[in-house]
Amino acid sequence: MNLNLHDKLALVSGSTKGIGFAIVQGLAREGARVILNGRSQASVDAALAKLRERQPDAKVEGFAGDLSDPAQIAALVQRYPQVDVLVNNLGIFDPKPFEQIPDEDWERFLQVNLLSGVRLSRAYLPGMKQRNWGRVVFISSESGIQIPVEMIHYGVTKTAQLGLSRGLAESCAGTGVTVNAVLPGPTHSEGVGEFVDKLSGGQPFAEFEGEFFRSARPTSLLKRFIRPEEVANLVVYVCSEASSATNGAALRVDGGVVRAAF
Repeated sequence: MNLNLHDKLALVSGSTKGIGFAIVQGLAREGARVILNGRSQASVDAALAKLRERQPDAKVEGFAGDLSDPAQIAALVQRYPQVDVLVNNLGIFDPKPFEQIPDEDWERFLQVNLLSGVRLSRAYLPGMKQRNWGRVVFISSESGIQIPVEMIHYGVTKTAQLGLSRGLAESCAGTGVTVNAVLPGPTHSEGVGEFVDKLSGGQPFAEFEGEFFRSARPTSLLKRFIRPEEVANLVVYVCSEASSATNGAALRVDGGVVRAAF
């Protein structure tokens, strides 16, 4: 299938590792020109080197900046006034009992997980509408539907992304611009290592994985952590010309964790 992404300019926030990096790889493989983003120049340079080693012909460049900071978004938009594809992947998570989550953590999670996508969409959607083509994708989570008791603040921000993405899609009705949310399930990215360390008590990963899907995510049909590239495969499709009739949707790539009758 020709996804018609050749020379489209795509921005993937928070993309030096994990799902974001896999999305960058997938878009570059389809011929898109991709802006990779991380908070530090060192992390961006390392990710660019890794990608170019794997895909020497990739058209990829980097922007170092914390996109939860409005000033950094302004600098990004000054350098790249328009993009064809925006993937709002930037996000943080941290398992913590509800009673121990202070206001500062709630504010930080909202700034990173929600408001970064609000600001980036506000910056780039008008140009997409004017050109009558564009793709905006929010990387939400199955945790936005089934709020995890071990990190309620994270789940709440992911629920908010679903409302935001649907509302933005409504604002693009009748245009060639689509806005969708993709909901990964538990994914074996680099950040999961820290998550596992906090919850496993030093248990070997294979043992923790089995126990996690028996007790914490028993509804999983996959019964293992998802690979980042398995999420990226869906995201790349949603970013493409081929997905033109997919709009305002919450698309699950969750390994069957969410039980639904349809």
